[in-house]
Amino acid sequence: MENYMQEAIKEAYDGINAGDGGPFGCVIVKDGKIIGRGHNRVLLKKDPTCHGEVEAIRDACKKAGTHDLSGSILYTTAEPCPMCLGASLWANISEVRYGCNRKDTDGIGFRDDRFYDYIAGKTEIMPVVEEDREECLKLFKDYNESEKKKIY
Repeated sequence: MENYMQEAIKEAYDGINAGDGGPFGCVIVKDGKIIGRGHNRVLLKKDPTCHGEVEAIRDACKKAGTHDLSGSILYTTAEPCPMCLGASLWANISEVRYGCNRKDTDGIGFRDDRFYDYIAGKTEIMPVVEEDREECLKLFKDYNESEKKKIY
């Protein structure tokens, strides 16, 4: 049996050695096969959403030709941040396995606790304000009545 976490670690080292970003590597496995790989590419792409998990999800979806990764397991070198956990949920990933936890990640300078504190209602990161709700509700109504409506 293949050690998938070791593959995620190798992916993280590839990113570190290339100077792409932090020590975060990920593989996605379905039916005993790796269907997606990714590592942190935030610095390379100058895009804060290019975390290892998101890159692996994008890779797996592209290769599988679908946005639905049901039945897959995501292996990652660190506990997913809220964005990556959200992406995993949207992709219907069935299970997440991680190496280092959020305290370990904090110990090397990454600031995920800001997000956990916000989610827990302990702090405000930035103003989040509802605006033009009526116009947006009309948009939703139009979408809901559209022949092109597709729920993913």
